[in-house]
Amino acid sequence: MLSNFSFSIIIPVYNRPQEIDELLESLTKQDFSDTFEIVIVEDGSEESSEEIVKKYSEELTIQYFFKENSGAGASRNYGMQRASGNYFIILDSDVIVPPQYLSEVQKSLQEKYTDAFGGPDAAHKSFTNLQKAINYSMTSVLTTGGIRGKKNAVGKFQPRSFNLGLSKATFEKTNGFSKMKTGEDIDLTFRLWENGFETQLIEKAFVFHKRRSTIQQFFKQTFSFGTARPILNKKYPETAKITYWFPSLFIIGLDISFILAIFGFNQLLYCYGLYFVLIFLDSLLQNKNIVVAFLSVITSFTQFIGYGIGFLESKFFIK
Repeated sequence: MLSNFSFSIIIPVYNRPQEIDELLESLTKQDFSDTFEIVIVEDGSEESSEEIVKKYSEELTIQYFFKENSGAGASRNYGMQRASGNYFIILDSDVIVPPQYLSEVQKSLQEKYTDAFGGPDAAHKSFTNLQKAINYSMTSVLTTGGIRGKKNAVGKFQPRSFNLGLSKATFEKTNGFSKMKTGEDIDLTFRLWENGFETQLIEKAFVFHKRRSTIQQFFKQTFSFGTARPILNKKYPETAKITYWFPSLFIIGLDISFILAIFGFNQLLYCYGLYFVLIFLDSLLQNKNIVVAFLSVITSFTQFIGYGIGFLESKFFIK
C-alpha cells in the first residue's frame, strides 16, 4: 500500500489537438494541493498537439513524446515507462476533468487503497445533444445495466481506459496493456485479478467524456466493442456471461418480430416499441431535453445493432 501518492497522468493522443487543449485547460483548474505530472504521448499523429502542450508548460508539469503509431494501449505503456510517479492515471484525450477529480481519487485511495481503480463518465453541459444521447446509451441501466459507473449495478468493477488508475507496481507486474486494439482495458483488468490485485469504482472521480460525434462513429465504436468480447471470452472463459449475448439476441428478436408482424402477430413488435418508449421517457427525465431523449432512442438502437453484429461476426466468422 502506498502512503504517499505521486500521480502521473498518462494521455495518448492521435490527431486531436483541440481535445488536448480542452483537457489540459481543465487540468489547470484542479482543486488539488499536491503536484502531479502529465505525460502526453503523440501516437504518430499528422495533426500535432505539441504547440498546444507548450501553451500549458508553465502552468503544468508536462512531458511530451512523439512516437510512431502503434495504438492507444502501446502508447499508454510508453507513457507509463517514462513517467516519474508511483500511481498512474490513464485518461482518453476526449475527456474534460472536473476540478475535484484528483482530490477525490486521492481521498478514496487513502480511505481504501487498491492498486487499480476506474471512474464513471458524464455528459458536460457544453456537449452536443448527440453526445449527451450517446452518453445516456452507454451509461443507462436500461441499455448497459449501469455497468459503466453505477455502483449498485456492479460486482467486481472493470475499469475502462478513458478513466483508469494503476499503481506502478501493477504495471511492472503485468507489463500494462496488451496488443489488443479493442477491449485491451478489460484484458488488463482480468490480468490484474489473476495476479491478485484489487480494483474499485471511485464514483466521485468522474470525467466528462465526449465519446463520438456522429452516429457512424458511434456504430463503429460499438461494433469494435462487440468484436472484442468473444475474443476475451475465449482468452478468459471463466469470465464469460450470458449477458454478453443480449445485444445479439436483441437484434435477432427484432428481426423475428418483423417477420411475425407480416403474419399478423404483432405482440413481440409491441414489446420492442414499449422498450424504446421507456428509453425515451427515462432519457427525458434525466436530461430534461426532448431532442436528447429522441436521439437517445436512435443511439441506443445503434449501440445494440453495432455491438450485436460485431459480437456475432467475431463469434462465428473471425478466426
